[in-house]
Amino acid sequence: MTDRFLRVLILLMSVVFTGCQDNGSEKLNLQQAVAIESGDECHLCGMIITHFPGPKGQLYERGDMSVRKFCSTRDMFAYLLDPEHSHHVENVFVHNMAVTPWDHPQAEAYIDARKAWYVVNSRRKGAMGPTLASFADQKTAQEFIKEYGGSLYRFDQIDLALLSEIGFSKPGELHQPDG
Repeated sequence: MTDRFLRVLILLMSVVFTGCQDNGSEKLNLQQAVAIESGDECHLCGMIITHFPGPKGQLYERGDMSVRKFCSTRDMFAYLLDPEHSHHVENVFVHNMAVTPWDHPQAEAYIDARKAWYVVNSRRKGAMGPTLASFADQKTAQEFIKEYGGSLYRFDQIDLALLSEIGFSKPGELHQPDG
């Protein structure tokens, strides 16, 4: 009886642990970057995302399976760094601008924003004017700097003070594109 009890207990525990792991995988698989559709609006400013050049951003908040899409990496960071939202963000994506056209970034080019390299203050403009050019690797980001200028940052180095330096004064502020 003890041997049988142990086998049943081990079987039940493996089912429970496997079930927990599968649910986590399902959730992670559902939180992926998605294509920007022609009518999608920026979650922060409401502008039509596809009308503007440069890298875009997307994010998911904990407990919410709906994606928030942004017309620029600058708007995405403004939302992400706002204390009201910063602790709720679960997954964040940006375009790898090394593999997609600047004027029309493609859905296949999204990467994990936390692993990306960012060029700030380059001569290339995004939806709101100055933007953060995002790259999957440091070497490509440095090549971009040689051509377009700017400074190199990692995800954790970007803060509200840096955003204000590139022309975004407050998270959530309504603004118009430069130009």
